Amino acid sequence: MALIVQKYGGTSVGTTERIEAVADKVAGFRRNGDDIVVVVSAMSGETNRLIGLANSITEEPSPREMDVLVSTGEQVTIALLCMALQVRGVEARSYTGSQVRIVTDDAHTKARIKSIDEENIRSDLSMGRVVVVAGFQGVDETGNITTLGRGGSDTTAVALAAALKGDECQIYTDVDGVYTTDPRVVDSARRLSKITFEEMIEMASLGSKVLQIRSVEFAGKYNVPLRVLSSFQDGPGTLITTDDEVEMEQPVVSGIAFNRDEAKLTLKGVPDTPGIASRILKPVSDANIEVDMIVQNTGDDNHTDFTFTVHRNDYKKASAILEALKEQLGAREMGGDNKIAKVSIVGVGMRSHAGVATQMFEALSSEGINIQMISTSEIKISVVIDEKYLELAVRSLHSTFGLGDDQTKEDN
Repeated sequence: MALIVQKYGGTSVGTTERIEAVADKVAGFRRNGDDIVVVVSAMSGETNRLIGLANSITEEPSPREMDVLVSTGEQVTIALLCMALQVRGVEARSYTGSQVRIVTDDAHTKARIKSIDEENIRSDLSMGRVVVVAGFQGVDETGNITTLGRGGSDTTAVALAAALKGDECQIYTDVDGVYTTDPRVVDSARRLSKITFEEMIEMASLGSKVLQIRSVEFAGKYNVPLRVLSSFQDGPGTLITTDDEVEMEQPVVSGIAFNRDEAKLTLKGVPDTPGIASRILKPVSDANIEVDMIVQNTGDDNHTDFTFTVHRNDYKKASAILEALKEQLGAREMGGDNKIAKVSIVGVGMRSHAGVATQMFEALSSEGINIQMISTSEIKISVVIDEKYLELAVRSLHSTFGLGDDQTKEDN
């Protein structure tokens, strides 16, 4: 008998009919004797509806009240799924994040999990019940409802699997696994049978929408086997696991990730003095804006151009901060561009192969695509390009590194 934590996303529970289908699937696992904890998202479109209600009242709703509002979406789903399970003769009990006692920090709308009290869940499991938990939410140490940000239900599921020492965490979604790149962009993209935690963390951080990065970090830290599966068709999915579990002969590049939600900002002519980077970035960080890529160019006149990227949603806020800093720092000019995209190649095989960057840059050059920024690590290379060239770049790199179904056979 295994202890399995399953997560079902918004499209998987988007209608009562789909909730019934999830109940059938969960009931099947329970009949096989497995202990099952289910984490669910709000029904598809519900979170956007709730945000729309808030925005109809005010353009800048209180983050605390937004958490109170949007957390109700998952509460609907857990109740409906438990009802569907009970109709099928399966004992089930629902829990909100605060009822489980998923304790987070107090960063409303972007909270991070600090601890989980799994006592109630273990008690229910020992009595043969399926436990259904609202994803995406928790409670801070003073009792305020918090949410984990978009995609936070994945993090809830993996954190519960870690706390319960589950045998596997299964993420059910509208795709049947992790692909070499988005099949909507490249027709020949193929499903990977296995991928390492390290590669998946890079893929998630670089724009892959399959899993939230924090969920993969949790899984890697606590060595929780993580599997991505489809809610709508049977199949083995993709197992995300340790390097030891993945074949020794990895391809040089395992996948192509991309992110359209990028924007860059530049302060030109900033004095090139010690501490200038922190003076620029500290106000941005204090505003809870995450900075991604950073490039600093040194000129001959003891001045520098400082460029960094942020999420496109933070572009206006970050621009206002830099505009206020421009005069204070003695910068010559402030500029920005919110029509850029980031494209990345990822693969643990890059550690042992030279010339990968050259191959990438030559492929983009042959398509007439100019590179604006470059960032590298041991297992990834990311470039910022003009957004209009994004899909062309992805298709070119996918072909260059032989990732398509017509170029290589999927591992079984």
